[in-house]
Amino acid sequence: MHRNIARKIQKQAAESLFQGKVLVIYGARQTGKTTLARMIMKKQADTLYLNCDEIDVRQGLSGRTSTELAAMVRGYRLVVIDEAQRVENIGLTLKLFADNLLEVQVIATGSSAFELSDRIKESLAGRAIEFHLHPFSMEELLQIQSRLELSRLLQTRMIFGMYPEVVLSGDKGLLGRLADSTLYKDVMAYQGIRNHDAVLRLLQALALQIGSEVSYNELGSMVGIDKKTVENYLSILEKAFVIFRLPPFSRNLRNELRKLRKIYFWDTGIRNALINNFNALNLRSDKGALFENFVISERMKRNSNLGVRKNCFFWRTHQQKEIDYIEEEGGVLHGYEMKFTGKKYKPPKEFLDSYPGSTVELISIETCLEFLL
Repeated sequence: MHRNIARKIQKQAAESLFQGKVLVIYGARQTGKTTLARMIMKKQADTLYLNCDEIDVRQGLSGRTSTELAAMVRGYRLVVIDEAQRVENIGLTLKLFADNLLEVQVIATGSSAFELSDRIKESLAGRAIEFHLHPFSMEELLQIQSRLELSRLLQTRMIFGMYPEVVLSGDKGLLGRLADSTLYKDVMAYQGIRNHDAVLRLLQALALQIGSEVSYNELGSMVGIDKKTVENYLSILEKAFVIFRLPPFSRNLRNELRKLRKIYFWDTGIRNALINNFNALNLRSDKGALFENFVISERMKRNSNLGVRKNCFFWRTHQQKEIDYIEEEGGVLHGYEMKFTGKKYKPPKEFLDSYPGSTVELISIETCLEFLL
């Protein structure tokens, strides 16, 4: 399959070059950060690629003066620092580039936001432009597949996910190795993680509860850790781009849920690998929840890729009136209910009455492609 798929954020990143800012590209392992950086480099002259997996590169970038850094990159206009979180004091190094080497454009990539972001947040205040690179989006796949092909392969994508190597190679065995790489190399190596088994049990518990509200106390009881540890692990998993949390929307009604959260996986293939279930949809009891996770994560990837900022929620009352996904933009609410085979749907009257001007729409397997492109 053709491998040169232009990522949606590539154009935005290219347009941000040479504006006096360091470009920072975050993303989980294997989402294509290096490939993206090299594609940007191809369109520029005088470029230098520095791979921080190499110990001499890390040492060359750590604890240097601006004069030493200038000598290191002399003759280059664009410098890519790949896996920048591996460099000690990387925040200071990037600050020296931004403040003293104005003619040099630096692009730094990091496979986990909790490592790189924590190290550069203070140093690069006002000096950086950040981008998030997710697994492939449905819109990106339009470069290699027609809408008809996308529609035909939709269920396959739900089961095996959207990681570039999985999509391009068709090798389903990659998912297990990818889950290990994504979860263990970044998350398990993080200093806040001490109980590796508990993290795995927590992820498996989350994988079995997608589409349901989760209680941190209940998760802690299931996994054998306290609520505070659950919250800490969830925060790390979120910053590692494994999961994301969807809060409840609540403004007017007294009986709206306010405390519980829904938790989804950025990639349903990783989710299915955690529970070792790659069965076809007609053999699955979790088909509805899997569809809900896939559509919501793809929609949020789409918005992120387009640079569209929307507040995202779910809505539910104690009487079980619900809307799976809500986007708020400019004070207007747009709700979406996910039903795999749904054809008829009556929006909750309580929601429409309480929030005048809001809309609610049914998203099914037949209609979801339009919602995601």
